Amino acid sequence: MSVLVIAEHNHQTVNSATLSAITAAKQLGIVNVLVIGYHCEEVALSLAKVEGVEQVLVIDNHIYQHFLAETLADTIVPLTSHYTHILAAASSFGKNIMPRIAALLDVVQVSDVIAIESTDTFKRPIYAGNAIATLCTTDKIKVLTIRETAFEPAMMAKGNLAPIHTIQTTLTEKTNQLSRFIEQQLCDSERPELNNASVVVAGGRGMQTKENFQLLYALADQLGGAVGATRAAVDAGFAPNDQQIGQTGKIIAPRLYIGVGISGAIQHLAGIMDSKVIVAINKDENAPILEVADYSLVADWQEVLPDLLNRLKMGN
Repeated sequence: MSVLVIAEHNHQTVNSATLSAITAAKQLGIVNVLVIGYHCEEVALSLAKVEGVEQVLVIDNHIYQHFLAETLADTIVPLTSHYTHILAAASSFGKNIMPRIAALLDVVQVSDVIAIESTDTFKRPIYAGNAIATLCTTDKIKVLTIRETAFEPAMMAKGNLAPIHTIQTTLTEKTNQLSRFIEQQLCDSERPELNNASVVVAGGRGMQTKENFQLLYALADQLGGAVGATRAAVDAGFAPNDQQIGQTGKIIAPRLYIGVGISGAIQHLAGIMDSKVIVAINKDENAPILEVADYSLVADWQEVLPDLLNRLKMGN
């Protein structure tokens, strides 16, 4: 069995979700990693150092600078004939390109894989994580997206680097007639990324206003963590889209999750269930989130948060 992992990166560093996908790939066969980008030599070199990677393939061209799904899929599909499995992380990047790859290959896609039973049988959550489905696919090429929180990141290897091979693309800027890059808006923050943060402080609609979210930012800064939000809070304009946690947002697994003013809709709980410790602060003693929390505080956040912040400042 040969497995191709599509690397997610920013042309300079590898996203940790790719390392989790490599861990999953090692259970399936010989692992090759494909790096597509522009001036992405450092990415290829770092992946060549990862344990279990047999070979790194690199396609470096300016047409891949913005990771358009149509361009990437048209590049990847011709390379898949030598592989039994095509993997990518179940991130925004993976969700963008993998369905198109599966469609062009005329195969099904198995999404959000959390366990590998065999080379053709996989487990994935359904019904917002309330049930786990076991799927078997007979497709010649299996297209999978891997949930990052279900697999430990692959470690750096001790020894020689995996060989790096450069592939020349035959595509041009005119090849893709379906889409073009307009602009990109990036959120610049000194806080850790939500997906990789060891501490996450999240707020819900119970925070009432965008201004009240400043207390969550202050708490996250004291704890060295990231800030998240429920879909309801994002829809209400309390927090930006990139902070949304849940089935339609980001799936996280921090060491500590603190939910403030969050009732616990099933869509949100699906995004936090892999957290090591869940703390909930809610004045409603019947809130669903209290049923899954390791520690619950039935109280008004308007009284609790200022006191907690003062205690943390005094402790520092």
